[in-house]
Amino acid sequence: MKKILLYSASLIFLTVMLKAQVGNQFPKMEAESLTNEFVNLPADISGKHSLIGLAYSKKAEDDLKGWFEPIYNQFIYKNPNPGPFDFSFDVHAYLVPMFTGAKRPAYKKVMNNLKKTIDLRLQPNVLFYKGTIKEYKDALNFDGNDVPYFYVIDPKGKIVYSTSGRYTKQKMQEITDAVESAMEME
Repeated sequence: MKKILLYSASLIFLTVMLKAQVGNQFPKMEAESLTNEFVNLPADISGKHSLIGLAYSKKAEDDLKGWFEPIYNQFIYKNPNPGPFDFSFDVHAYLVPMFTGAKRPAYKKVMNNLKKTIDLRLQPNVLFYKGTIKEYKDALNFDGNDVPYFYVIDPKGKIVYSTSGRYTKQKMQEITDAVESAMEME
């Protein structure tokens, strides 16, 4: 019984921590795309809803890669011949491996290797960040480095939803619902 209560309390605490940054401004971040263009978040994406995925460890980066195709299919791909039941989102979507601390020297090597393996259509949406992690840990309440974190951002740069972890259909549906809900509120 104690284990169940402890587990329940842990889940509630984690949920509160993930929701804690909702309503806060997404912190400033300069990142470079696989097409070698620099993007300043959230300044360069203002005026449109956005989805940002961040990973700052090798394990989290591996999990982030599991999100590439689902996010591309849901938020980036635009069907050139949409049918009556096709719906596309008008949002920015970025997936950001973060190179901090001792990993910073590997930035260009990893970027160049990923360019060779990732679909050209997704390359503008994969950004690489190189710098410190403290301000992001503080502002975004990162509580573990082994999972990717996802944030739905409103057109003014405020966080309206957050989640973390490996790709699951349920998490993807929650993100989709959050994007739809945020867009309806505008």
